[in-house]
Amino acid sequence: MARLFGTDGVRGIANEKLTAQLAFRLGFAGALVLTGNGSHAVKPVFLIGNDTRVSAGMLEAALSAGITSAGCDVISVGVLPTPGVAYLTSLYGCGAGVMISASHNSYEYNGIKFFSSEGFKLPDEVEDEIEKVISNFDDYYKNLPAGNCVGKVFERKDAVTDYADYLGRCVDCDLSGYKIAIDCANGASSVIAESVFSKKGATCVMTGNKPDGTNINDGCGSTHLENLSRLVVSESCDMGFAFDGDADRFLAADNLGNTVDGDVIMSIIALAMKKKGILKNDTLVVTVMSNLGVSIMAKREGLDLAKTKVGDRYVLERMRAEGYNLGGEQSGHVILLDHATTGDGMLTALTLSKALIDDGQTLNEASGCVTVLPQVLRSARICEASKERILNSEVLADAIEQFERELGEDGRILVRASGTEPIIRVMLEGRDIDRIGEMAESLVSVVEGLNV
Repeated sequence: MARLFGTDGVRGIANEKLTAQLAFRLGFAGALVLTGNGSHAVKPVFLIGNDTRVSAGMLEAALSAGITSAGCDVISVGVLPTPGVAYLTSLYGCGAGVMISASHNSYEYNGIKFFSSEGFKLPDEVEDEIEKVISNFDDYYKNLPAGNCVGKVFERKDAVTDYADYLGRCVDCDLSGYKIAIDCANGASSVIAESVFSKKGATCVMTGNKPDGTNINDGCGSTHLENLSRLVVSESCDMGFAFDGDADRFLAADNLGNTVDGDVIMSIIALAMKKKGILKNDTLVVTVMSNLGVSIMAKREGLDLAKTKVGDRYVLERMRAEGYNLGGEQSGHVILLDHATTGDGMLTALTLSKALIDDGQTLNEASGCVTVLPQVLRSARICEASKERILNSEVLADAIEQFERELGEDGRILVRASGTEPIIRVMLEGRDIDRIGEMAESLVSVVEGLNV
């Protein structure tokens, strides 16, 4: 069968691809692989959190049933950002953590992603072990624990407070006098964002903080920054912060309503850390999607860039392997490894705020460190089974080569498959926004023509 795990867990439309049966099997398989298949003096414990999607309860019930049927206990923490699940998994001494979320996707999607006992996402080889159990489920689902060896489910009501306190301790900044617009995407940050920033002294203007199960990421949050930009201007805010559905991503808007993406946010933080001598090896880790403007900035400022393929897990792998402490993606998934094991939107927002305060700059002024070259992003929806064939097509390769010759050194083209959806993404950068837009549409047409 096709690989279940994408770049960020198992994801799909809830009750269609991501069914309760699959969630049960993921829970059971995860329990066997992550805690070992055998007797334990103390039952291993899984921590489970979720965002605000209507399908969260269904999937958590099935996932918990699978885990407890394997003899492990479950701590349910309810609605909480993904980085909160990662942090609390380690803090509470759990054997593993699980987040039920489809991040920036619309409400009908959901996902299940595992964390190790240390709060890190799982490497490919461990996910492969879980998939092996699922593929041969009947061979493993036998000789089950019974009686008092069956796992139990517990709830913790203090999880949100424990995570909020951690964020407050990580970054020492005084936001008194700042008026900040905050868009929670009707997602997981709705339960915590206002408290975190108001305790730092900020006056918060909230939006996207009334989830109803189906409005997550719907015209709001980091995937719809126009909402935040309007609010910042209309309420005369100093800046605005936007999170995605599970709050592991963060983007911003300055006081004029101009949007600030992850490339610029990372650059501001990197320069502040370098100035303080705390940016390890003076290196920022980015993906191949980062704008050419970041490379220009890095060369000018004496920063080194380490580049990875798209996906925060690959950024993290590079950071851990080579000892770097700052990295992330243009989408706003920023990893501050001195404090967190995964991208953390609110931690990033606090860190950015401190950098601005320490340098006495507004977000608008600080954003000038990067001149962002025009970039066009387009997507072509295709059959999942056709991804590899299309990407390896000579027809597509010839079209790309033709446009690359035209762009020369003043631009670039990146065509890649999404790790979470049946989509091929096309990205172009160049000096002429109209021309690269035409090129992007042409490449999308080529991809769609190959989708047969």
